[in-house]
Amino acid sequence: MQPAFSVIFLTTLAVAAQGLFLALYGTEISGLGALTASESRQFLSAASAVALVLTGLGLLASFFHLGHPERAWRTATMWRTSWLAREVIALPLFMLGLFVYAGAHWFGVGNTRLIGAVTVLLCLALFVATAMIYASVRFLQEWASPLTLVNYLLLGCASGLTLATLLAWVTRSASLVRNARLKPKSTLQSAIGIKHPRIVQKAQGFTGGSFNTREFFHGRSVPLLRSVKWAFLLLVLAFVLQYLGLLAERWFFFAQANHPQNLYYQTIS
Repeated sequence: MQPAFSVIFLTTLAVAAQGLFLALYGTEISGLGALTASESRQFLSAASAVALVLTGLGLLASFFHLGHPERAWRTATMWRTSWLAREVIALPLFMLGLFVYAGAHWFGVGNTRLIGAVTVLLCLALFVATAMIYASVRFLQEWASPLTLVNYLLLGCASGLTLATLLAWVTRSASLVRNARLKPKSTLQSAIGIKHPRIVQKAQGFTGGSFNTREFFHGRSVPLLRSVKWAFLLLVLAFVLQYLGLLAERWFFFAQANHPQNLYYQTIS
Protein backbone atom coordinates (compact mmCIF):
# COMPACT_ATOMS: atom_id res chain seq x y z
CA MET A 1 0.00 0.00 0.00
CA GLN A 2 0.98 3.63 -0.43
CA PRO A 3 1.88 4.99 3.04
CA ALA A 4 0.07 8.25 3.83
CA PHE A 5 2.29 10.54 5.88
CA SER A 6 -0.74 12.19 7.46
CA VAL A 7 -1.69 8.86 9.03
CA ILE A 8 1.94 8.10 9.86
CA PHE A 9 2.27 11.34 11.81
CA LEU A 10 -1.10 10.77 13.48
CA THR A 11 -0.14 7.31 14.69
CA THR A 12 3.38 8.26 15.77
CA LEU A 13 2.65 11.57 17.49
CA ALA A 14 -0.47 10.31 19.22
CA VAL A 15 1.13 7.11 20.49
CA ALA A 16 4.15 9.06 21.74
CA ALA A 17 1.75 11.25 23.70
CA GLN A 18 -0.07 8.20 25.04
CA GLY A 19 3.15 6.52 26.07
CA LEU A 20 4.35 9.73 27.70
CA PHE A 21 1.17 10.01 29.74
CA LEU A 22 1.46 6.40 30.91
CA ALA A 23 5.04 7.13 31.98
CA LEU A 24 3.93 10.28 33.82
CA TYR A 25 1.11 8.55 35.64
CA GLY A 26 3.49 5.76 36.57
CA THR A 27 5.84 8.29 38.17
CA GLU A 28 2.97 9.84 40.09
CA ILE A 29 1.67 6.64 41.63
CA SER A 30 5.21 5.46 42.42
CA GLY A 31 6.36 8.81 43.83
CA LEU A 32 8.66 11.43 42.33
CA GLY A 33 11.61 10.95 44.64
CA ALA A 34 13.21 14.15 45.86
CA LEU A 35 10.75 16.50 44.14
CA THR A 36 8.63 18.67 46.38
CA ALA A 37 4.86 18.69 45.99
CA SER A 38 5.03 21.98 44.11
CA GLU A 39 7.80 20.79 41.81
CA SER A 40 6.03 17.52 41.02
CA ARG A 41 2.81 19.39 40.18
CA GLN A 42 4.66 21.72 37.84
CA PHE A 43 6.49 18.85 36.15
CA LEU A 44 3.41 16.67 35.68
CA SER A 45 1.26 19.54 34.43
CA ALA A 46 3.92 20.73 31.96
CA ALA A 47 4.65 17.22 30.68
CA SER A 48 0.92 16.51 30.32
CA ALA A 49 0.61 19.71 28.31
CA VAL A 50 3.35 18.41 26.00
CA ALA A 51 1.38 15.18 25.55
CA LEU A 52 -1.75 17.21 24.82
CA VAL A 53 0.05 19.27 22.17
CA LEU A 54 1.46 16.15 20.51
CA THR A 55 -1.98 14.55 20.39
CA GLY A 56 -3.39 17.74 18.91
CA LEU A 57 -0.67 17.78 16.24
CA GLY A 58 -1.45 14.17 15.39
CA LEU A 59 -5.15 15.00 15.14
CA LEU A 60 -4.35 17.96 12.89
CA ALA A 61 -2.23 15.75 10.64
CA SER A 62 -5.11 13.30 10.26
CA PHE A 63 -7.29 15.96 8.63
CA PHE A 64 -4.95 16.05 5.64
CA HIS A 65 -5.97 12.45 4.96
CA LEU A 66 -9.66 13.30 4.69
CA GLY A 67 -11.41 14.28 1.50
CA HIS A 68 -14.01 16.26 3.44
CA PRO A 69 -12.64 17.15 6.90
CA GLU A 70 -15.84 19.00 7.76
CA ARG A 71 -17.68 15.67 7.74
CA ALA A 72 -15.26 13.91 10.09
CA TRP A 73 -17.63 14.18 13.05
CA ARG A 74 -20.17 11.99 11.27
CA THR A 75 -17.80 9.03 11.59
CA ALA A 76 -18.63 8.80 15.30
CA THR A 77 -22.20 7.75 14.52
CA MET A 78 -20.94 4.31 13.46
CA TRP A 79 -19.37 3.53 16.85
CA ARG A 80 -21.28 0.26 17.25
CA THR A 81 -19.54 -1.40 14.30
CA SER A 82 -16.55 0.73 13.30
CA TRP A 83 -13.18 0.86 15.06
CA LEU A 84 -12.48 4.11 13.23
CA ALA A 85 -15.59 5.62 14.81
CA ARG A 86 -14.43 4.43 18.22
CA GLU A 87 -11.05 6.06 17.63
CA VAL A 88 -12.80 9.31 16.67
CA ILE A 89 -14.59 9.20 20.03
CA ALA A 90 -11.66 8.00 22.14
CA LEU A 91 -9.13 10.54 20.83
CA PRO A 92 -10.91 13.74 21.97
CA LEU A 93 -11.90 12.06 25.24
CA PHE A 94 -8.24 11.22 25.88
CA MET A 95 -7.30 14.82 25.08
CA LEU A 96 -9.95 16.00 27.53
CA GLY A 97 -8.54 13.67 30.16
CA LEU A 98 -5.05 15.08 29.56
CA PHE A 99 -6.37 18.63 29.86
CA VAL A 100 -8.15 17.92 33.14
CA TYR A 101 -5.15 15.99 34.51
CA ALA A 102 -2.75 18.80 33.64
CA GLY A 103 -5.09 21.42 35.07
CA ALA A 104 -5.63 19.49 38.29
CA HIS A 105 -1.88 19.34 38.86
CA TRP A 106 -1.28 22.96 37.86
CA PHE A 107 -3.92 24.33 40.22
CA GLY A 108 -3.39 21.67 42.87
CA VAL A 109 -7.04 20.67 43.01
CA GLY A 110 -8.96 17.44 42.67
CA ASN A 111 -7.97 13.81 43.05
CA THR A 112 -5.22 13.66 40.42
CA ARG A 113 -4.69 9.93 40.82
CA LEU A 114 -8.35 9.22 40.12
CA ILE A 115 -8.34 11.59 37.15
CA GLY A 116 -5.17 9.92 35.93
CA ALA A 117 -6.68 6.45 36.30
CA VAL A 118 -9.67 7.44 34.17
CA THR A 119 -7.33 8.97 31.59
CA VAL A 120 -5.28 5.76 31.55
CA LEU A 121 -8.44 3.84 30.62
CA LEU A 122 -9.14 6.35 27.84
CA CYS A 123 -5.53 6.03 26.72
CA LEU A 124 -5.75 2.24 26.52
CA ALA A 125 -9.10 2.48 24.73
CA LEU A 126 -7.48 4.75 22.15
CA PHE A 127 -4.59 2.31 21.73
CA VAL A 128 -7.01 -0.55 21.11
CA ALA A 129 -9.30 1.40 18.79
CA THR A 130 -6.46 2.68 16.60
CA ALA A 131 -4.69 -0.67 16.39
CA MET A 132 -7.91 -2.55 15.65
CA ILE A 133 -8.61 -0.30 12.68
CA TYR A 134 -5.81 -2.23 10.98
CA ALA A 135 -5.96 -5.57 12.79
CA SER A 136 -9.63 -5.97 11.84
CA VAL A 137 -8.92 -5.75 8.10
CA ARG A 138 -9.03 -9.49 7.44
CA PHE A 139 -8.04 -9.44 3.78
CA LEU A 140 -4.69 -7.80 4.64
CA GLN A 141 -2.89 -10.74 6.20
CA GLU A 142 0.05 -8.59 7.32
CA TRP A 143 -2.29 -6.63 9.62
CA ALA A 144 -4.86 -9.23 10.63
CA SER A 145 -3.01 -10.47 13.70
CA PRO A 146 -3.09 -9.89 17.47
CA LEU A 147 0.56 -8.83 17.11
CA THR A 148 -0.63 -5.64 15.43
CA LEU A 149 -2.28 -4.56 18.67
CA VAL A 150 0.62 -5.74 20.84
CA ASN A 151 3.25 -4.00 18.72
CA TYR A 152 1.22 -0.81 18.51
CA LEU A 153 0.90 -0.67 22.29
CA LEU A 154 4.52 -1.52 23.04
CA LEU A 155 5.98 0.83 20.43
CA GLY A 156 3.76 3.58 21.77
CA CYS A 157 4.98 3.00 25.31
CA ALA A 158 8.59 2.93 24.10
CA SER A 159 8.25 6.24 22.26
CA GLY A 160 6.56 7.78 25.29
CA LEU A 161 9.33 6.69 27.61
CA THR A 162 12.02 8.14 25.35
CA LEU A 163 9.99 11.33 25.11
CA ALA A 164 10.03 11.39 28.91
CA THR A 165 13.81 11.08 28.61
CA LEU A 166 13.84 14.19 26.42
CA LEU A 167 11.74 16.04 29.00
CA ALA A 168 14.17 14.88 31.67
CA TRP A 169 16.95 16.56 29.69
CA VAL A 170 14.93 19.79 29.64
CA THR A 171 14.25 19.72 33.37
CA ARG A 172 17.84 18.77 34.16
CA SER A 173 19.09 21.66 32.04
CA ALA A 174 16.77 23.96 33.98
CA SER A 175 18.20 22.67 37.25
CA LEU A 176 21.75 23.30 35.98
CA VAL A 177 20.85 26.90 35.19
CA ARG A 178 19.36 27.24 38.66
CA ASN A 179 22.38 25.65 40.34
CA ALA A 180 24.78 27.96 38.50
CA ARG A 181 23.10 30.92 40.19
CA LEU A 182 23.28 29.53 43.72
CA LYS A 183 25.49 31.25 46.26
CA PRO A 184 26.86 29.54 49.40
CA LYS A 185 24.91 30.40 52.53
CA SER A 186 28.12 30.39 54.56
CA THR A 187 31.58 31.89 53.99
CA LEU A 188 35.06 31.51 55.39
CA GLN A 189 34.30 34.46 57.64
CA SER A 190 31.14 32.91 59.07
CA ALA A 191 32.80 29.49 59.37
CA ILE A 192 35.63 30.68 61.64
CA GLY A 193 33.88 33.66 63.19
CA ILE A 194 36.25 36.33 61.84
CA LYS A 195 34.75 39.25 59.93
CA HIS A 196 37.88 40.37 58.13
CA PRO A 197 37.02 41.08 54.45
CA ARG A 198 39.98 39.14 53.03
CA ILE A 199 40.76 35.70 54.40
CA VAL A 200 43.00 33.30 52.46
CA GLN A 201 43.34 29.61 53.35
CA LYS A 202 46.99 28.51 53.23
CA ALA A 203 46.61 24.87 54.30
CA GLN A 204 43.86 22.35 55.02
CA GLY A 205 45.03 21.84 58.59
CA PHE A 206 46.59 18.39 58.19
CA THR A 207 49.07 16.69 55.90
CA GLY A 208 47.18 13.49 55.02
CA GLY A 209 43.83 12.78 53.46
CA SER A 210 40.63 12.24 55.38
CA PHE A 211 37.07 11.03 54.91
CA ASN A 212 35.95 14.60 54.29
CA THR A 213 38.46 15.22 51.51
CA ARG A 214 37.76 11.86 49.86
CA GLU A 215 33.96 11.86 49.97
CA PHE A 216 33.00 15.52 49.52
CA PHE A 217 35.46 16.54 46.78
CA HIS A 218 35.33 14.89 43.34
CA GLY A 219 38.91 15.85 42.55
CA ARG A 220 38.21 16.51 38.87
CA SER A 221 39.07 19.63 36.91
CA VAL A 222 36.49 22.24 35.93
CA PRO A 223 37.06 21.66 32.17
CA LEU A 224 36.29 17.97 32.65
CA LEU A 225 33.03 18.77 34.41
CA ARG A 226 32.02 21.08 31.59
CA SER A 227 32.78 18.44 28.96
CA VAL A 228 30.71 15.83 30.80
CA LYS A 229 27.65 18.07 30.57
CA TRP A 230 27.75 17.77 26.79
CA ALA A 231 27.12 14.05 27.18
CA PHE A 232 23.65 15.00 28.44
CA LEU A 233 22.75 15.53 24.78
CA LEU A 234 22.59 11.74 24.48
CA LEU A 235 19.20 12.07 26.21
CA VAL A 236 18.02 14.17 23.27
CA LEU A 237 19.60 11.80 20.78
CA ALA A 238 17.75 8.86 22.35
CA PHE A 239 14.36 10.40 21.56
CA VAL A 240 15.37 11.60 18.09
CA LEU A 241 16.66 8.18 17.07
CA GLN A 242 13.67 6.38 18.57
CA TYR A 243 11.16 8.64 16.83
CA LEU A 244 12.95 8.30 13.49
CA GLY A 245 12.85 4.55 13.97
CA LEU A 246 9.15 4.74 14.80
CA LEU A 247 8.48 6.75 11.63
CA ALA A 248 10.36 4.14 9.60
CA GLU A 249 8.47 1.29 11.28
CA ARG A 250 5.09 2.92 10.66
CA TRP A 251 5.95 3.64 7.00
CA PHE A 252 6.97 0.02 6.51
CA PHE A 253 3.81 -1.12 8.31
CA PHE A 254 1.67 0.46 5.60
CA ALA A 255 4.02 -0.29 2.71
CA GLN A 256 4.22 -4.00 3.56
CA ALA A 257 0.44 -4.48 3.47
CA ASN A 258 -0.21 -6.46 0.29
CA HIS A 259 -3.74 -5.84 -0.95
CA PRO A 260 -5.30 -8.88 -2.73
CA GLN A 261 -6.05 -6.70 -5.76
CA ASN A 262 -2.29 -6.62 -6.41
CA LEU A 263 -2.62 -10.16 -7.77
CA TYR A 264 -4.37 -8.58 -10.73
CA TYR A 265 -1.99 -5.61 -11.05
CA GLN A 266 1.21 -7.46 -10.18
CA THR A 267 2.79 -6.77 -13.57
CA ILE A 268 2.46 -3.01 -13.07
CA SER A 269 5.84 -1.51 -12.12
